[in-house]
Amino acid sequence: MDRKMANRRLIRLSQLKSRLAAENLEEIDWVTFGVIVKKVTPQSANNGRTFSIWRLNDLRDLNQCVSLFLFGDVHKEHWKTDQGTV
Repeated sequence: MDRKMANRRLIRLSQLKSRLAAENLEEIDWVTFGVIVKKVTPQSANNGRTFSIWRLNDLRDLNQCVSLFLFGDVHKEHWKTDQGTV
């Protein structure tokens, strides 16, 4: 893990909004992680394609969630991922 995180900065999901406002994150190599705390039933877009919405949380601040929209091949590959998965 140390090797994979070398020269990268961990930013918690619950800190992401404030970090985006305070720093230019495009200039650094950063990573985050989250737990799927809620999955919305797959939806159909206006173009007829199906997509998923996941709510992610870092379990530090349960009031701070990030919605992740999965489209196309990403949706097809991951839509069955279980709630609670990291």
